[in-house]
Amino acid sequence: MNILLLSRYTRMGASSRLRTMQYLPALTSEGFNVQVAPFFDDTYLHALYSGQRAKGSKLGYVCQRIRQMRTHPQPDLIWLEYEALPWVPWMIERFLLPRGVPIVSDYDDAVFHRYDLHRAAAVRWLLGRKIDRIMQRSTFVAAGNDYLAGRARNAGARQVEIVPTVVDLSQYTVNSEPTTNTSVQVGWIGTPNTWEAFGKNLYSQINDTLATQGARFKAVGAKLEPESAGELDVVSWSEDTEVRAIQSMDIGVMPLTDTPWARGKCGYKLIQYMACGLPVVASPVGVNNEIVEHGVNGFLAETESEWVSALDALLGDAELRRRMGMAGRKKVERDYSLQVYGPKVAAMLLDVARSGKSQAR
Repeated sequence: MNILLLSRYTRMGASSRLRTMQYLPALTSEGFNVQVAPFFDDTYLHALYSGQRAKGSKLGYVCQRIRQMRTHPQPDLIWLEYEALPWVPWMIERFLLPRGVPIVSDYDDAVFHRYDLHRAAAVRWLLGRKIDRIMQRSTFVAAGNDYLAGRARNAGARQVEIVPTVVDLSQYTVNSEPTTNTSVQVGWIGTPNTWEAFGKNLYSQINDTLATQGARFKAVGAKLEPESAGELDVVSWSEDTEVRAIQSMDIGVMPLTDTPWARGKCGYKLIQYMACGLPVVASPVGVNNEIVEHGVNGFLAETESEWVSALDALLGDAELRRRMGMAGRKKVERDYSLQVYGPKVAAMLLDVARSGKSQAR
C-alpha cells in the first residue's frame, strides 16, 4: 500500500510531526510505503517563528504541491493534513487531486476559522466553506477533538473518528532523578506565536506569585534564542531536547482564551506535561476540560485569582505535585499514547486504502 502524505510542514512543524510523521515507523512495520510531501519547508517556519517575512514565493510552494499531487504512479491513499493548497478555492484543489484515490484528512486545529471568520468578506465568501468541502469529500476524517469532529459531521463527512494528538511513551518518561533546580519551575512549551497569544499574558499575571514563592517560569520555544529576565527563563526549542526541558519542570501550564480557534486545540502541551509526570494547570477551554480532571491530575483555572490559587497550592506542596503528576501519567498511558494509537491509525489507513481498491474494481 502506497500512501502520499501531503503534510503542511516538515518535522519542524509540530502539527505535522505529531499528527502524521510520528506514525511512520508503525506504518512501515505494517507494510506501508509512505511518501512524505510537505507544503512548507524549514526556511518558511524559521521566518514564521522569528516574525519575519518568509523568503521565496508562495506561488513556488503552490507549484511544488501541484507536482506532489500529480505524482505517478498514483498512491493507494492520500493522507491530507488540513488542505492540499492553502488559500486556494476548493474547486481548483479538487480538480488537481488525483481521481479515484481515497482521502484521509486530518485536523488538530480549527483551520476552517482561518477562512470563515476572516475579516475580509471576500475571503469568507470564497473560502468560508472550503474545509467543509474537503471533509465531505474525504473517505475518512481524523479529528483531534469533539469540536473538530462536530464540524466534520456537520459538513457531511462519511466517517469521522476522534484521534487525539499523542506522545511516544518510549520518549516521554517520568524523571526518576531529583532535579538540580534550586527553585520550583513552572513550565510552558509552544511556539513564539502561541507565546505572544497566550503565554506572555499568563506570566505577567503570576509574576508576583512566582517571586513570592521563589519560583521561576520556564518558557520553552517562546523565542528562537534563549534569554532570562526577572523570573522568566526562555529556552530554545528543539525536537532533541524538548522532553528533557519538560522533565526539568515541576508544573506545566496551558493558558487559553475562550475563542472559536482555541476550542479547536487538542491540548498537546498538557499531554506532554502529564507524560513526564507533571501536575498541570489549564484554562477550561475545549478539550482541556477532558484532559484535566480538576483536583486529580491538576487544576482548571479561568480567572487570574484561580490561576494564582492553583499555582500557590502546587508550588507549596511537593507531595501534591507528585500525586497529581502520577495520576496524569496514568491517564496518558491509557488514553493519549502512540503505543495505543499507532496500531489503531495503521488499521484505519489500511481499511480506507482497501476500500478504495475495492471501489476501484
